[in-house]
Amino acid sequence: MDNLKVATAQFEHKSGDKDHNLQTINELSAKAAKEGADVIAFHECSVTGYSFALDFSYLEMLSLAEFIPKGKSIIKLTEIASEHNITVLAGLFEKDVEGKIYKAYVCVDKNGLVAKFRKLHPFINEHITAGNEYLVFDLYGWKCGILICYDNNIVENVRATALLGADIIFMPHVTMCTPSTRPGAGFVDPELWENREADPTSLRQQFDGPKGREWLMKWLPSRAYDNAVYAIFANAIGMDGEQLKNGCSMIIDPYGDIIAECRKLDNDFVIATITPDKLEKAGGHRYMKARRPELYRDIIGQPHVSEQKVVWLS
Repeated sequence: MDNLKVATAQFEHKSGDKDHNLQTINELSAKAAKEGADVIAFHECSVTGYSFALDFSYLEMLSLAEFIPKGKSIIKLTEIASEHNITVLAGLFEKDVEGKIYKAYVCVDKNGLVAKFRKLHPFINEHITAGNEYLVFDLYGWKCGILICYDNNIVENVRATALLGADIIFMPHVTMCTPSTRPGAGFVDPELWENREADPTSLRQQFDGPKGREWLMKWLPSRAYDNAVYAIFANAIGMDGEQLKNGCSMIIDPYGDIIAECRKLDNDFVIATITPDKLEKAGGHRYMKARRPELYRDIIGQPHVSEQKVVWLS
């Protein structure tokens, strides 16, 4: 494998305004390509917007969703990838010929759709069907996986994707700054966002504290470290419907170290060069080789009824 330049982005999407969001994806992709990026990753539902669909009816969701790969957003993403010679990953709602609706994340290059993943643990709208399979695909000689937002909080999903051979896992989110049972969690006042130029310090304190980045750092680096993978985390920034999101899109290497992070209180992207040597030098590579699945195969694989209880996107 050769070194790969990967960008992760953050931007303030407009709910339901695909044209606006695709234009922003186009602008950030163009800039990243000029700086040498081979790949750029955007957040969950970056094409459509996210939490505004919480109370949508089935017909409203069906109207918002698109067929993949024939939908016009995939066609536009392909045009963006072709024009700027960069591979683009972005999220949207998908529908199939049976009328089922999914939370999807796609990888598109100049030739069209490379890969598609359906979120395993969707909860934003009752009409969304859960995906039921992991994904590993080839990108410039690298094995890549995708897990969307809450999928990454279930540790087995990350380990399973790594065991299937993933070197890189794209982890698109719309997360943080929401109420939860954990101490310190909660919304961030949208007025701080509106006043960010005059008072960036107050907003940054909220974004980086227990409501936001401080919580993320409790678990995200360990997903990369334990599994010896590169984690490409992309998150929205700004208003998502009535909620404020804190961005901090970042790239974490197999050592669990942050090697690039968006720190602007605005639309932004960062680029990191990922190198294959870390995949085997990292401790997680040794831990994976040292596993004794005969000890816990029956424990992990025992019958289980999922009781997914999510407290509003946290």
